[in-house]
Amino acid sequence: MYVANPTRYKDMTYRRCGSSGVFVPAVSFGLWHNFGGIDNLENCRAMLRRAFDLGITHFDLANNYGPPYGSAEQNFGVLFRQDWAPYRDELLISTKAGYDMWPGPYGNWGSRKYLLASLDQSLQRMGLEYVDIFYSHRPDPETPLEETMSALDQAVRSGKALYAGISNYGAEATEKAAAILRGLGTPCLIHQMKYSMFVRASEAGLLDRLKKQRIGGIAFSPLAQGLLTDRYLNGIPQGSRASKPSGFLTAAEVDEVRVAKARALQELARERGQSLAQMALAWVLRDGVIASVLIGASSVEQVEQNVASLQKLSFSVEELAKIDEILG
Repeated sequence: MYVANPTRYKDMTYRRCGSSGVFVPAVSFGLWHNFGGIDNLENCRAMLRRAFDLGITHFDLANNYGPPYGSAEQNFGVLFRQDWAPYRDELLISTKAGYDMWPGPYGNWGSRKYLLASLDQSLQRMGLEYVDIFYSHRPDPETPLEETMSALDQAVRSGKALYAGISNYGAEATEKAAAILRGLGTPCLIHQMKYSMFVRASEAGLLDRLKKQRIGGIAFSPLAQGLLTDRYLNGIPQGSRASKPSGFLTAAEVDEVRVAKARALQELARERGQSLAQMALAWVLRDGVIASVLIGASSVEQVEQNVASLQKLSFSVEELAKIDEILG
């Protein structure tokens, strides 16, 4: 039987999420990849155990994570019952709905019908009474924002979620969504956005709005699907994401320009005593608006290496200027 590391909270950094009473680990664990029905369950178990033993308390899912859809939540539910049920009150578990999940007109986007039905299904797959955070995974251009946000409010008021979040919303939509939720009495806790050294669109207004609205930020793909690691510095390895037709990272994205930037960043990381991946994670966390970075992993070693990024989070003015120069 699994017994958690008694010193698991000693070295992890926890940050307040916006203006709420919730603290999140600076490194959170995302189950987007490597936790589906096609993956090795024992490897999943080993990574989750090590993550919790290192102080990671936040585990992030979505209804359609897999493949196949729903299987990441199913696998998490199996492992939760075996290992983490006694620790439920020490965990932040989140899930999302907004992308394609089941056939027909009610299995996608942001209607009240889809979101609330999806949440019920997610809870059933994971064997949970509630999730800590329920997200609208993306804005719906056809459904009124008021309807989508009222569904999040209902999820919280029903006790099936403790907090509401949004993901992939632009700056203006975030401000409107936050105002609606605040008016309903269910403030927006957190915004999950794609953010890395290579993807900086959030800096064009979104981060400022999160700071103004006192909403916590959490970044997914902080390593740009592996481009900000040493994985692609010498080509596309067999078995890597870019070598597969998954659509998450294409071979065309591993171009000479990005690889040259990654190599230059790696040299700076070495001077700092970090790997490229560790520096990339620390860089995303440099601004207090980002409360946490979501890591993915395929091995226990990757989990350990990513958490080690917290050993050096500070940057000098010269280092930040050098990074901006490299990124152009």
